[in-house]
Amino acid sequence: MRRTALAALCIAAAATAGLTGCQPGQDTADNGTGTSSASTATGKPTAEKDPFAGLTGGEIADRAAKATTGASALRMKGDIPDEESGGTISLDVALNKKGECAGTIGMGSKGQVDLIKTGDLVYMKFNEALLREQSKGEPKANTDAAVAMLAGKWTKTKATGANGKEFGDFCDLTKVLGGAEDTASDASRGKTTTVDGAPAITLHEKDGKDRYTLYVATEGKPYLLRVDSTAGADQGSVAFSDFDKPVPAQKPAGDILDLDALGG
Repeated sequence: MRRTALAALCIAAAATAGLTGCQPGQDTADNGTGTSSASTATGKPTAEKDPFAGLTGGEIADRAAKATTGASALRMKGDIPDEESGGTISLDVALNKKGECAGTIGMGSKGQVDLIKTGDLVYMKFNEALLREQSKGEPKANTDAAVAMLAGKWTKTKATGANGKEFGDFCDLTKVLGGAEDTASDASRGKTTTVDGAPAITLHEKDGKDRYTLYVATEGKPYLLRVDSTAGADQGSVAFSDFDKPVPAQKPAGDILDLDALGG
């Protein structure tokens, strides 16, 4: 199957952050006609113009790929099952093609990290739960010392160093979207719907046992608004928003611990 790279964005974004899988989302579909409607002053519904009239699902996916990969910045948000830990990873990060990012990555009960990358530095703030999770197997005294030193405090590290490279790569939108413009989709058209209030059309794709649903904006640029992996090995959902908006990637205020200087 010629999987559109848009359908793979969920997997690609997750893999870039060392994550796997996704969780299906819910959608609010229309009456199944494939068009949306609006009311006139007389109260009678009138069909709105279909911006994709005459296009196949694959052609719509291609347009969405070009629009989405052409964005200078976007926000990714989703709840993603982690195959390795068996838990769920919550992702809410804005990133751009300058390699900047700002947001939060959570690991359910295992904690979370606030993340900012600007310039060649990655800033991270770990909560206690994540520090203890990462310190499993260490002597209790060492773990308690790390928690006392780092929990709830901003740290910094070079993006190219051992501590920051994984997050540094994830914050580069060009790498996250790498290859996504090269689509040859055989998607089929689905119903109209809304994603966070934005009108969209659904597209459906198959790849062996895997099933994907794409949601493409029908107003403005045809951005990809969400991709759900609804069946197969990597199920889940990632939503995309805030296209071309500035990423709030400013250096945190206050004291910042230098992990590289600490040898951490």
